[in-house]
Amino acid sequence: MNGLRTIIVDDEPLAVERLQILCAAEPAIELVGTAADGAAALRLAQTLTPDLILLDIGMPKMDGISVARAIALMQRKPAIIFVTAYDNFAVEAFDLDVVDYMLKPVSAERLNRAIARAQQQSDDGGEIEAARPADEPADAGEYASEFWVSHRSELIRIAALDIERIEAERDYMRLHTGGRSYLLHQTISTLEQRLDPQRFQRIHRSHIIRRDLINGLRHEGGGVWHALLQDGESMRIGRKYLADVKKLAGK
Repeated sequence: MNGLRTIIVDDEPLAVERLQILCAAEPAIELVGTAADGAAALRLAQTLTPDLILLDIGMPKMDGISVARAIALMQRKPAIIFVTAYDNFAVEAFDLDVVDYMLKPVSAERLNRAIARAQQQSDDGGEIEAARPADEPADAGEYASEFWVSHRSELIRIAALDIERIEAERDYMRLHTGGRSYLLHQTISTLEQRLDPQRFQRIHRSHIIRRDLINGLRHEGGGVWHALLQDGESMRIGRKYLADVKKLAGK
């Protein structure tokens, strides 16, 4: 089986060297060239017609996002896997239909997973399909079905329906799921708009709960109410949100 004809693009020689070493151990990769800047990357893409580009984002003059936009206009578009030290471009990157988004330093295992995805979609005979984070739904009227969050040296995909509750922590949202939690850089108001209101309920300026996890409501007196959750925890309901929460009980 022929490997994916691949170009590495990074302005840091050591980063290129590391990826070359990792790619040499990948039988699904056939490395055909390297470039140190965006303009050179486009020239190689037009000349060599690669299947895949491992593309850095933070480059001078023409960054990786600009390169990806230009490649999207090409008649024969190679797949793109971003390899970057920055996690704050994930939403914009996936909007460009990239296959994956890896954070430096890249491990052999992480690269193997990204290459396996690209290889699988290539073997399926169609264009390599991107994994889109739910921070940007595919169509403007749809609610988010998944989110991408930073965790150590990679980005993790979390299904929206796996999220149990969300709490605000300054400029971040903490997503609780399966006994673990992850931070997402987004405001709670923006996040609330992206969640299906039939499945999630905002109960406080700092908290959103998955509706099926709310077992009951308890009045504490003095106008104070709490939501009773399946795990036995109770969470205070903000006065601003009380009327909407009571609708869960048909009140």
